[in-house]
Amino acid sequence: MSGGKDETTAGDDPAGDTVLVDRVLAGDRLAFRTLVERFEGTVAGVVHGMLGHDADADDVGQEAMVKLYGALSTFRHEASLKTFVTRIAINCCLDHLKKRKRFFRRFRAMDDALDEAQPDPMDRTGRAEERQAVMRAMASLEPAFRSVVVLRLIEGHSTLETAEILDVPEGTVLSRLARARKHLAAQLEGYENG
Repeated sequence: MSGGKDETTAGDDPAGDTVLVDRVLAGDRLAFRTLVERFEGTVAGVVHGMLGHDADADDVGQEAMVKLYGALSTFRHEASLKTFVTRIAINCCLDHLKKRKRFFRRFRAMDDALDEAQPDPMDRTGRAEERQAVMRAMASLEPAFRSVVVLRLIEGHSTLETAEILDVPEGTVLSRLARARKHLAAQLEGYENG
């Protein structure tokens, strides 16, 4: 970085994104590396929100970047590049979940990792149990509902952006979010009252 100016964050520079896409399509590998660096945080956030923090999530994130490279020629600039990248990441996650019949194993492994990762033994009961309860509740959601929760509540996308990313009507996003919240509240009710 030079000149004291902050680098542009993902989605903040549509004109710059267009130039990068054009450069990648012209065969510029450095431009693709720049795109990857610009959007790796976006992809990681979506993938880890959908799959948890394990080796599969990292693999799916890499797969999303590979698919991004192959899909750039179809990018029409109708939505932001960030929306396009996020849609690819969500689709990779959904494909991964479909391939694995027992995707709940991933979350059991994550729960074990959370137990091992607690640095302060005095903090084991409160936050670790709360996180585990939330992760179990998220794991119990069907992927279509989990993707809405991740995009709207975790990643902070608007209803319109979420609809664009998932390629569904806004009403579907609102309906899925309401049903997901109801399901999560029911799943966490015993934990909160217990």
